[in-house]
Amino acid sequence: MSHENYQSVIKTLHECMTACNHCYDACLKEEDVKMMAECIRLDRECADICAYLEQALGRNTPFVSELAQVCATICEACGNECKKHNHDHCQNCAEACLNCAEECKKLAS
Repeated sequence: MSHENYQSVIKTLHECMTACNHCYDACLKEEDVKMMAECIRLDRECADICAYLEQALGRNTPFVSELAQVCATICEACGNECKKHNHDHCQNCAEACLNCAEECKKLAS
């Protein structure tokens, strides 16, 4: 499958990466940064895997299913962690992550 066929998931990956980067930055500015440690850690993991999969799809990787499965797992973990926090940036990130996880699960199957 050529990268043109992945445009929708590439857009979703990019949106998730952007949301995670924003959440990461905003979490670092929260009053109780220690409480946000796991959110920050998962934001980084998620942004990185989304960026990697976005690039890999653009170059027509032969590992679509495997990478999409890993990405889905990380996005879901990040989304579930972000849902625990009432900050707008966390809630927006959770939505983007869980949406991305669903798209990646479809791609992995």
